[in-house]
Amino acid sequence: MHDILQAAGIVFSYQTLLVVFMGTLAGILIGSLPGLTVNMGIALLMPLTFSFQGLEGILMLLGVYCGAIYGGSISAILINTPGTPASAATVLDGYPMTLKGEAGRALGLSTASSMFGGLFSALALIIVAPQLAKVATGLAAPDYFALGVFGISIITSVSSQSVIKGLMGAASVCSLPRSVLIR
Repeated sequence: MHDILQAAGIVFSYQTLLVVFMGTLAGILIGSLPGLTVNMGIALLMPLTFSFQGLEGILMLLGVYCGAIYGGSISAILINTPGTPASAATVLDGYPMTLKGEAGRALGLSTASSMFGGLFSALALIIVAPQLAKVATGLAAPDYFALGVFGISIITSVSSQSVIKGLMGAASVCSLPRSVLIR
């Protein structure tokens, strides 16, 4: 608990909050422009992080990421074109609401949903991550083998009707760096 309070003290300093706010604002602008994805926004703003200390740079990029994911829903709702791939489903409900004159309500629902999802997932990560880390550090070679067999069985179940899907899934796993696959 002491570690969480210490981290909160660092994160909620005025400099850090300003950097996160600026990153979120930039992310919303990038996300609302169709064609600029989240990854492109992070790549464009990455050079700015070199002027910050480590934590502030990472938090700025986190703000860009979260802002861009939300910002994609703005163009999805208003002009029927998702700003990011993550907001493609927003087009299905948001734009019809705009045609009915409820664009403000659609944007409000999108904002509230994005905020709730972000806060809930951050809280879940804070609670679950230490337990997952304990499990991951306790894995041995037989456990990795079992995970490999599990992965092959999942590929087999996905590709039961299409061999091409299975080969694509297996190729994506094989393309991972060796350091990720084997410790």
